Amino acid sequence: MSYWPLGILLISVAFILVSIIKLKLHPFLALTFAAILTGLLTGDLPGMTHENVGLFKDRVELKETPDDTGNDLLLAVKWSFLGFGNTAGGIGFIVALAAIIGVCMLGSGAADRVVRWLLSVFGEDRAGIVLLLSGFLLSIPVFFDTVFFLLIPLARALSLRTGKSYTLFVMAMAGAGAITHSMVPPTPGPLMIADGLKLDLGVAMMAGLAASILPAWLVLYLARKFDEKYDLPMREASGASTSELKTIVEKKDSELPNLFMAALPVAMPVVLISLVSILKLVAKDIVSGQEWFKYLEFFGSPNIAMLLAAIAAVYTLAAQLIKDSKVSDDGLMSTVSKAMEDPLQTAGVIILITGAGGAFGGMIRMAGVGETIEGLATSYNISLILLAWGATAVVRIAQGSATVAMITGVGLMSSVIGDGSSLPYHSLYIFLAIGFGSITLSWMNDSGFWVVQRLSGFTEKETLKTWSVMLTAISLLGLIQILIFSTLFPMKPEAAAAEPEKTAMVSSAEGWASPENHPPLLPQQKSR
Repeated sequence: MSYWPLGILLISVAFILVSIIKLKLHPFLALTFAAILTGLLTGDLPGMTHENVGLFKDRVELKETPDDTGNDLLLAVKWSFLGFGNTAGGIGFIVALAAIIGVCMLGSGAADRVVRWLLSVFGEDRAGIVLLLSGFLLSIPVFFDTVFFLLIPLARALSLRTGKSYTLFVMAMAGAGAITHSMVPPTPGPLMIADGLKLDLGVAMMAGLAASILPAWLVLYLARKFDEKYDLPMREASGASTSELKTIVEKKDSELPNLFMAALPVAMPVVLISLVSILKLVAKDIVSGQEWFKYLEFFGSPNIAMLLAAIAAVYTLAAQLIKDSKVSDDGLMSTVSKAMEDPLQTAGVIILITGAGGAFGGMIRMAGVGETIEGLATSYNISLILLAWGATAVVRIAQGSATVAMITGVGLMSSVIGDGSSLPYHSLYIFLAIGFGSITLSWMNDSGFWVVQRLSGFTEKETLKTWSVMLTAISLLGLIQILIFSTLFPMKPEAAAAEPEKTAMVSSAEGWASPENHPPLLPQQKSR
């Protein structure tokens, strides 16, 4: 067994960490350069034949013809950007739609309407549970920072009204938001993990939600303990002033969208995508070939479900702008489009970073890192769940970004497990391990740390004692429950081992080719 692939992995990961932490390089550039560096260190890369392009997405043998000795320096760049295009093309549309849904829910007051409904159901005495549920649900289609910006004024307003429990309110909604940010698609990080491990998105959603229930309970427990122990006061902070908080509290429900339209952008994609996946799992023989299921499958595909949710969110925002007489002189659509500019710019940056992570993951596969680690794990009986969690946690602690940690973790693990047929359990557990690993120890190199600290009014020391401790506890609990459930309920698919010809087959619409459409390989051809 060659150990050089491990050397390539260590060098490339070190390059990413140094570039982001020391050189302050943007993660998109750091990951892109790391992908090219990995290709250069690998050397002797296969040529970009039509067949190899078709096989690149899966961990299978790439073939090289004797007369196709390409320039390795150029091939390192070409293969890297092929991986970039594959990843960005696969998830870019969903990430952009999630950004649209988020800004529309904020601008229309839909998110506020959902939170108020939860308050009416649970009562103000259980405001901690309400804020936890709000952070938990809203962080599924909306980015964590945006959810925190939305909910912190409400947490401050509730504390102002009750005169207590400020620490409980802040920690409950922040901790719950951090969980679904890392565990439930279509948030970019978990979406990237599901795509990299070739998991059904609906199944990944359901698994992420199920695995988040116990950690969410832990968040509420710790938030109450922190409130009892520290009882941190509500200080003036960035964001809403005390006078603005009173305005938020006094706003009438009639001034906000109705509950159905407010909740629709969150509920629609979750229900449609999950419903299709559930039917495929429990009644595949019954629904297969049914005319009605073809339509449900269409509307329940991730891109279409998110598009429908985005249309509903845009409609709600437009209706609210008309109701509030906030349409600019340029017209309604111009006003709506202007509101989407900043979120779509943010989504564009996330798509670039995620695409660069896909390039890095593809080059790790080509370097043979997966085969080497798989061999070592087998020889020394190393748990791949621990490996997935530990590798992601190390990157998270070192450079701060949960999304970059998830990208790096899935790049490594997709090269190790391939289609997951060799695992003694379902590859969903690897998905969950990477997600929980990315939650570990948010501290001063994490932008989320500073968002929580500045908007809550906590000091750096108070944030470390509450926020940082809570996220580490969530991560460890998540790891423990994954190890237990993967043993008790492995859920290994009956037909996990995919047929080689099906593994290599990819839709022509995505630009992939099937080896069956090409002449047989020559005996002299070299496999990698």
